[in-house]
Amino acid sequence: MNVPFLDLKAQYRQIEGEILPALREVCENCQFVLGPKVAQFEKDFAAFCGAKHCVAVNSGTSALHLALRCLNVGPGDEVIVPAMTFVATAWAVSYTGATPAFADVEAAQRTLDPAAIEAAITPRTKAILPVHLYGMPADMDAINAVAARHGLAVVEDAAQAHGARYRGKPVGTFGRACCFSFYPGKNLGAYGEGGAVVTNDDAIADFARRLRDHGQRVRYHHETVGYNYRMEGFQGAVLGIKLPRLEAWNQGRRRHAELYRRLLKDVPGLTVPSEAEGFESVYHLFVIEVDNRDEIAKKLNEAGVQTGLHYPVCVHRQEAYADLNLGAGSFPVSERLADRCLSLPMCAELTEEQIRYVCQTLKDSLT
Repeated sequence: MNVPFLDLKAQYRQIEGEILPALREVCENCQFVLGPKVAQFEKDFAAFCGAKHCVAVNSGTSALHLALRCLNVGPGDEVIVPAMTFVATAWAVSYTGATPAFADVEAAQRTLDPAAIEAAITPRTKAILPVHLYGMPADMDAINAVAARHGLAVVEDAAQAHGARYRGKPVGTFGRACCFSFYPGKNLGAYGEGGAVVTNDDAIADFARRLRDHGQRVRYHHETVGYNYRMEGFQGAVLGIKLPRLEAWNQGRRRHAELYRRLLKDVPGLTVPSEAEGFESVYHLFVIEVDNRDEIAKKLNEAGVQTGLHYPVCVHRQEAYADLNLGAGSFPVSERLADRCLSLPMCAELTEEQIRYVCQTLKDSLT
C-alpha cells in the first residue's frame, strides 16, 4: 500500500467545482493583487480567529516580519524564539536587524518553555515569539505572565495552527498580533504562497496594511519605507472557498491523531504526541519521536509510507546563525527532538485503512 504524506489532490477533488469558477472570476475582473476576494477573506478569517483585523500578505514569513516592524523591533533588540521551529520564525527577527535569542521547548508540548523564556531575558529583550508548533498551542497564559512581568510584547507564530484552541479559545488573540502562513501544505493552504497578520490592535492593523503595500495609504504617497507583501487575488479566492471547510478538516485530523495514539500506545522506544488539558491541537503534523529515526524512516518509505522530517536541525545549529556560537547541548530538549523526530502521514483525507497500515508498518520496523 502507498500512503502519501499529504494528499492535496484528494482535497482539490472535493472543491474543484468551486475553485475553478472563483479563479475565473478573478481573471475576468482582472483583480489579481488584493481586491474583493482578498478583502472578503480578511473579514472572514478575522471572524474565524475572534479578532478585529486580518491583514493578508504574501507569506507567513512576511507576516512575522510586519508584526515585528509594527512593534518597532529593530537593531539592538532581542526577540526570544524557540530553538525548535521552522527557520522563518528567526528570519523575521533578523530582517528587522534584531537578534533572535533562542530558548528551549517543553518536552511534552514541544512549544516554548516559559521557564526557559525567563532565563533568556536580558535588558535588550523586546518581544517573545512563541510558536504553536505542529498545530499544538503554546502555553499562552504562562508565556503572557512572563511577558507582563518584564514589559515585553508577545507575537504568536500560528503558521501551523489554524483553528487550534487554547483553553477553549482559538489561537490568534493571545498576543499583540498573531501570524499565519497559508503555504499549500498547511491546514488552510493557498494555491501558492500566502500569510496574514491577525490582531485586535487598530494601530498595528493600520501600520501593517501600509507596510505591505509600499508604505502607502494613498497610491504614490509613501509615508514610510514599506514592502511589496500584498496577497494575490487568486489566493484570496482559494482561501475563501477553503475556510468554511477548515473546521471539518481539522476535526478529521484530530480523529486520525486519536487513532494513531490508540494504535501506537505503549510501543517500546516510541513517543507519540499528547494533549494536556486545555490544549487542542489541529495536528498540522503528527510527529513521533524514535531512536534510529533515519533507519526507521527508510524502512517506512520502502514499504510505501511517506514520512517527513520537521525539523532535523535546530535553528541555533544552522550555519546562518553560527555567529551566535551556540554549540551542541545549548538547548537539550530541542536537540533531542531534532534527533528523534519523524512526521507520519497526516491530512484530513487519510483513511482508517491507511493509518492502520502505517502503524503496523512502523511496529514491524521497530522489531
